[in-house]
Amino acid sequence: MNFMEKHKYQKVLYIGLAIAIALASSCQFKQGKKKGESSNNDTIVVAPPQLKYGLPVDSFLIEHGTIRPNQHLSHILGNYGVAMGIVDQIARFSKEIFDVRKIKSGNNYTIFQTPDSLAEARYFVYENSATEYYIFELFDSLRVYRGEKDVHSKLCSAHGVIETSLWNAMKDNGMDPLLALELSQIFAWNIDFYAIQKGDRFRVIYDELYVDSVVVGIGEIYAVQFDHYGTENYGFRFSQDERYDYFDETGMSLRKAFLKSPLDFYRISSRFSHSRLHPVLRIRRPHHGVDYAAPSGTPVKSIGDGTVIARAYQANGGGNYLRIKHNSVYTTVYMHLSGFAKGVVQGARVKQGQVIGYVGATGLATGPHLDFRVFMNGSPVDPLKVEAPPVEPVHPDRMQEYITLKDSLMQELKKINWDEVYAASN
Repeated sequence: MNFMEKHKYQKVLYIGLAIAIALASSCQFKQGKKKGESSNNDTIVVAPPQLKYGLPVDSFLIEHGTIRPNQHLSHILGNYGVAMGIVDQIARFSKEIFDVRKIKSGNNYTIFQTPDSLAEARYFVYENSATEYYIFELFDSLRVYRGEKDVHSKLCSAHGVIETSLWNAMKDNGMDPLLALELSQIFAWNIDFYAIQKGDRFRVIYDELYVDSVVVGIGEIYAVQFDHYGTENYGFRFSQDERYDYFDETGMSLRKAFLKSPLDFYRISSRFSHSRLHPVLRIRRPHHGVDYAAPSGTPVKSIGDGTVIARAYQANGGGNYLRIKHNSVYTTVYMHLSGFAKGVVQGARVKQGQVIGYVGATGLATGPHLDFRVFMNGSPVDPLKVEAPPVEPVHPDRMQEYITLKDSLMQELKKINWDEVYAASN
């Protein structure tokens, strides 16, 4: 049974169980009762109450709303007759769970009122995100507690051909653009997504996440093919050493020792050179790094696991900078930072992809950018030409298991027709 069949089979089991339960509870009376006949054998099934945020909707008058700009909790509850004293108590008591000053415009809320002529507000529910909400009890103890909506996944397949950018290819084909970010992270060590060209293409099998029948995000990605410059690149999700990673069709890890870039979004403004005209000093001197122009405050990531061996400020040069030793061969330097991430101090261990600082213009700089440098055995090398070795491949004793999974997923990928219009499946 291949991957897709297993997924469908599991869903059929769930659907069959749901139908059986529905059929068992749909007959309120097993048999029509004759006049004068005893009702002792009548079977009555009471439908469960309909709940929203865990509250029975039939027991309340319900009103929905959206937070307006500059609208505070006192404004909202005041419109429903809640006394300012109660609002003040809620604001004070809820700080440890949720600070009401962080209520954001554009987010939804719901008011639960008593089903009588007084219509007193009993509960205020604030949706902090698509999945997270907070319930404020407006009576007795004035409790506040956090809740989460159920998230369901749906297996989908998608594909696209690049015309201008991967992001636009997602939007043009009706897909969640966040899928572009997920794919760029899977192939972060193999493909420079700022160098993709027209005609590059992809097809992918993944889960979409739903809350209340609304798509709220991307779940697991099981398999992806990305054709770049005519070369087929594959990634298959597989669990090894108590973590999931992506491997190619031969079982080699897609995760390399280093990321391709310390920034997610950038523009290369200056390349590695032995003689560059310095933009501030106006003299020629070596520039043994790559400048990535990006907005001030853009997160900077460590390109690999390592130890911070220097965190300092250089007034006449790199400004705020970090030096990270990755192993006995490679060291990297990140310069002109506006600031450092919390906990990133000299001697600290950092992980690949961890935010270590933020783009700035400290030191000698004409504008916000990151001066990124790589040293190999103490000598500077061009960061754009570093070839990092791959992390461990699939273990030999797991290879047959991986091949079985990979072959099944590869078969499903090949079924995705490049010429068909995108549509979620199953």
